[in-house]
Amino acid sequence: MHLCFRFDLIFFFLIPGQINVDQSFASTSLAPAHSLWTTDARGSVKLRIEEGCAEEPVTVHQMFKASVEKYGNKHALASKKNNKWEKITFLEYYQMCRRAAKSFLKLGLERFHGVAILGFNSAEWFFSAVGAVMAGGIMTGIYATNSPEACHYVASDSKANIIVVENQKQLDKILQICDRLPNLKAIMQYSGQVQQKISNLYSWEEFLELGLDVSEKQLDDIISSQRANQCCVLIYTSGTTGKPKGVMLSHDNITWTTIHASRAGEMQPADTKQESIVSYLPLSHIAAQIYDLWTGIHWGELVYFAQPDALKGSLITTLREVRPTSHMGVPRVWEKIMEKIKQEISQCGYLKKKLVTWAMSVSQEANQKYMGDEKPFLFYVADSLVLQKLRAELGLNCCQKFFSGAAPISSETVQFFLGLNIRLYEAYGMSESTGPHFMSGPKVYKLPSCGKVVPGCRYKMANVDSEGTGEICFWGRNIFMGFLNMEDKTREALDEDGWLHSGDLGKADEEGFLYITGRIKELIITAGGENVPPVPIEEAVKKELPIISNAMLIGDKKKFLSMLLTLKCCSNTETMEPTEELSVEAVEFCRQLGSQATKVSDITGGKDKEVYRAIQEGIDRVNSAATSNAQRIQRWTILRKDFSVSGGELGPTMKLRRPVVLEMYHKVIESLYQG
Repeated sequence: MHLCFRFDLIFFFLIPGQINVDQSFASTSLAPAHSLWTTDARGSVKLRIEEGCAEEPVTVHQMFKASVEKYGNKHALASKKNNKWEKITFLEYYQMCRRAAKSFLKLGLERFHGVAILGFNSAEWFFSAVGAVMAGGIMTGIYATNSPEACHYVASDSKANIIVVENQKQLDKILQICDRLPNLKAIMQYSGQVQQKISNLYSWEEFLELGLDVSEKQLDDIISSQRANQCCVLIYTSGTTGKPKGVMLSHDNITWTTIHASRAGEMQPADTKQESIVSYLPLSHIAAQIYDLWTGIHWGELVYFAQPDALKGSLITTLREVRPTSHMGVPRVWEKIMEKIKQEISQCGYLKKKLVTWAMSVSQEANQKYMGDEKPFLFYVADSLVLQKLRAELGLNCCQKFFSGAAPISSETVQFFLGLNIRLYEAYGMSESTGPHFMSGPKVYKLPSCGKVVPGCRYKMANVDSEGTGEICFWGRNIFMGFLNMEDKTREALDEDGWLHSGDLGKADEEGFLYITGRIKELIITAGGENVPPVPIEEAVKKELPIISNAMLIGDKKKFLSMLLTLKCCSNTETMEPTEELSVEAVEFCRQLGSQATKVSDITGGKDKEVYRAIQEGIDRVNSAATSNAQRIQRWTILRKDFSVSGGELGPTMKLRRPVVLEMYHKVIESLYQG
């Protein structure tokens, strides 16, 4: 199984064909620049303007202003208040961003200093983000799951003048660290009542009142002084190895990517047909920020904000109400939906179960064999009789485009959704490329590739081996400015000619489709000098054994390979912590073996010999396909608890934090190599 993307990947959309920048975009001169990169927040960079990327550079404000002129009276944002959807227009959205910008100025926001936003997706998050950019600051998202110390690092590194928090829970984190933030001038809370009387702490309503006496001219002067080759957004990597890095993105990175690079998804502009989406993924990540915020502005989409407990179970309810035309999920979301459907199918009567299984197998086969609408008659029967109803239950019956981003997705999940007549489009990119660099879409689709290079961008392979595999390198207007305050890391990422080195290994076929084979840093080099990419082996184990939730290959500098396994289990609906209870799928796996296990502890430590035997047989099947003896899994163990974000083994986008796991389970790993 080849993975088709990095965790930092994202998906973008644009109508096909030649794109002309709207006349509303007035040309702006660029700030003087001598290099393609900088590590200074106040710095400017040369843009990679060339034949394939010749569009006029524009700022975020110019892009928004053009959208207001086109879509001003159309609804832009929808929020659930008192059980009703309240909507505002693009003109109202723009005006609210200006009000937020003026209040930031009143609070003393300095040019190129940070406005950090900590909380769940909301209209206020969007107003604060765009308002921060309009006011000349740098917008910085902080993951809502961050610890106080992790929040301190981002706020300190970005020299945040203002921190925007969602509620008391997030405020408490900032109050623990604010005395160590010399640049901090104010905190604003956008949801719930402010419970403490603290100087420079404002409610949303109080915050909006602050800027009323700031003149329109003062704001306009700051807006007009902004240049497309200056920084306006910081995206912090999740820090799976070492400190998080602040990825500096320019106005041009954001606007070029949003306007021009997203040509594969056939998203419609609002004056043709308004698209609707649900915003629920972390906006501090490049995936959701481009998909929800910036692309939403340019194409005139209607963005519905999910409830804060979306990932705890309310997302499906929101999807059923909204019935979006396009939807993106991280693989864990698609997996959760898959698990829920499997659970419901298992509880159906015999005839209904047979009917659903038949319909899904017909759809899966047809979607693999036929690209367009020319599918067999039987497929349309299965779709209209069964699959349409299943999609309606998920709230996805009006959805035309389905995307998976921010983490690797398994072939099992992709195949399952083909069975529902849902084709998941995958792309490949990273925060440092403002999201997409290779994309799949309705007309560019080939499993298990991650599509072709986006129009206007280029790529090359470095250090290519005899099989055509090499490190993927990027070039284009989407390439970041540099890492904030990190010259060494920037020089590591960008070579002397300005190519971004991804750190990923892959190869392209004769049609230009890209296949990712692994990550250089994840490559295991055994004591015998054998190079082993772990992900294909891990995916193979999970495919063979549906009881396994996570599989992590071990063996760097070791004599042989071993593996840490976790079992699929239920999560606490409040804390999202994995529990002792096995999932429905895991229990079913046990039942088929004659095992009565219902808890993780019923199995671990060799207590359930039937399950252990079945796992060994699955691993034997994976080993039988190994290209060499060095790539066989010799030993394995089942951990007592599944990996989770709260446990620290997974990052905010469900990315496996391998160095963290190695440290956490150091003693367990050592025991595998004793004797």
